Amino acid sequence: MINAYIRGTGSYAPQNIVKNNFFESIGSSDKWIYENLGIKERRISTGETTSDLAYEAGLAAIKDADLLPSDIDLIILATATADRLAPSCACFVQEKLNATNAVAFDISAVCSGALFATATAVQYIKSGMYKNVLVIGADTFSTITDWTRRDAVFFGDGAGAFVLSDTTEDKGFLDFVLYTDGTGKEHFTIPAGGSEKPASTDSIKNGDHFFYMNGPEVYKTAINVVPKCINEILTKNKRSIDEVKFLLPHQPSIKILKEVAKRVDMPFEKVKTNMDRYANTSGGTIPIILDETLKNNKFKDGDLLLFAAVGAGWTWGTALYKW
Repeated sequence: MINAYIRGTGSYAPQNIVKNNFFESIGSSDKWIYENLGIKERRISTGETTSDLAYEAGLAAIKDADLLPSDIDLIILATATADRLAPSCACFVQEKLNATNAVAFDISAVCSGALFATATAVQYIKSGMYKNVLVIGADTFSTITDWTRRDAVFFGDGAGAFVLSDTTEDKGFLDFVLYTDGTGKEHFTIPAGGSEKPASTDSIKNGDHFFYMNGPEVYKTAINVVPKCINEILTKNKRSIDEVKFLLPHQPSIKILKEVAKRVDMPFEKVKTNMDRYANTSGGTIPIILDETLKNNKFKDGDLLLFAAVGAGWTWGTALYKW
């Protein structure tokens, strides 16, 4: 049986660092942000586009996999902040990488994007259609943030990537559990810029091109659906939470992750986080934390890893992986 395994990883974030004291002028504080969200600072682009970040992360992952861009058969890019509405951001990245043999397209699931993109990539590999797939999660939420509002504290810019390749060895992705509930679409959204509310003088004046987030609903939904999804995938695969070496989650807030860990009986030291340095990079979160954890030599052969995310839509899911 053909399976898909992680052959190489990479990540990239802008050099510009914005610390929490920047937000004192809009009524927030370092103390509140760190205690509630776990964030100390975030990276903010000063001109780099989403495809620029994705290119850097993707190139690093390809090099780490000991491959060339021409070896990549498919590029799947998870983003909510593409360079343009059309063409896809993946097309920009394919050109920048000179990955001339690669098909390329975007997936839009916001903070769950990298997980949904990975599940898609695995199916292409398991079917035998492609051998080397580059999955990238990248976002520049700074471009859709109203910096005069208190919710500006949540997000940072960044990208992470990994190359998935085919294998017949006893390793790789074991299973995915994914969900969508469109009734939650209003709780995190960018109201204007699409066909429902095209760009206009009024939409710009009203700030409708910035993200809107119902924070309490995000928290309530995340601590409900993510633990259920984790328990479902473990039960389905006859595994226990004690067998999991690490949880590599999307980085929504420290409070959400602590509550999720509590509800699935996982010691919080097994939950990998980096939001103190990057904040929430949306599609970039899971591949960035994967790259950092791997580069710190935290994985051993046979380790069982758990991935989890919840995003706008609602979208959410989990994945189980054997190193």
